[in-house]
Amino acid sequence: MSRIKSCIAAAQAAGRKALIPYIVAGDPDTGTTVSLMHQLVQDGADIIELGMPFSDPSSDGAVIQLGAERALRNGAGLDTVFSIMKQFRQQDDRTPVVLMGYLNPIETLGYDSFVAQSADAGVDGLLLVDLPVSEAESLLALTRPREIDVIFLVAPTTTDKRIAAICDQSSGYLYYVSLKGVTGAAISDTGEIEQRVSALRSRTDLPIMVGFGIKDNASAIAMASISDGVIVGSALVQKIGELSESDAGKAGGDAGMLADKTALIASIRKALDEKFV
Repeated sequence: MSRIKSCIAAAQAAGRKALIPYIVAGDPDTGTTVSLMHQLVQDGADIIELGMPFSDPSSDGAVIQLGAERALRNGAGLDTVFSIMKQFRQQDDRTPVVLMGYLNPIETLGYDSFVAQSADAGVDGLLLVDLPVSEAESLLALTRPREIDVIFLVAPTTTDKRIAAICDQSSGYLYYVSLKGVTGAAISDTGEIEQRVSALRSRTDLPIMVGFGIKDNASAIAMASISDGVIVGSALVQKIGELSESDAGKAGGDAGMLADKTALIASIRKALDEKFV
């Protein structure tokens, strides 16, 4: 059983909703990213989505684009991502980590090398925003033997034919995009999302996580009530972006500074548990 599947099964057995924060690898620097990951676990994260910085993140809003720019300015690339993972795994071999990003840097490196290095670094899942499920077989042939889950996005505009293929090929969980547009926008129609998630649930036994637009306790509770868990990205990356360049160098070793930037995750964890457990 993969680490992701085991983690979600344990949460479901306890009646807990999964909480999945997203941060950008290398934002603001490598050491701080590792420390942030440990802090997020302490705050109650079940799974961490670690963004692979890319210069043209077309599905991301301004906040995450700025996070990627900060990381890239500091020289972050796939080598940085793997280094962060190895450092994190030195102290934590339990928390699942999903790498999220875009195909271009991976294709430059090559699927074989990317998957091999991901497995060696302790990566549990991949979520590649611009990988069509119809073109995923060559990647899946490499990830499946290594028990690396490949997670696909399902959006409000996803066709029934594509949903069927996604349900067939995905593992770990499904990422339901709560709204049309980019990350960081606000959720406007909870009823429509509930209908779509319910329809999706009738087609798959995979856990369904909802992301995009979750920025506070209220939106997290609303989305968790119709799903198996929630993903929090832009609101967290925005807080990390408040670190000045001088702060960034200190933050990795300053537990108070880190806890301040991740306080939203601790607050959402508490709110979810009070509501659902």
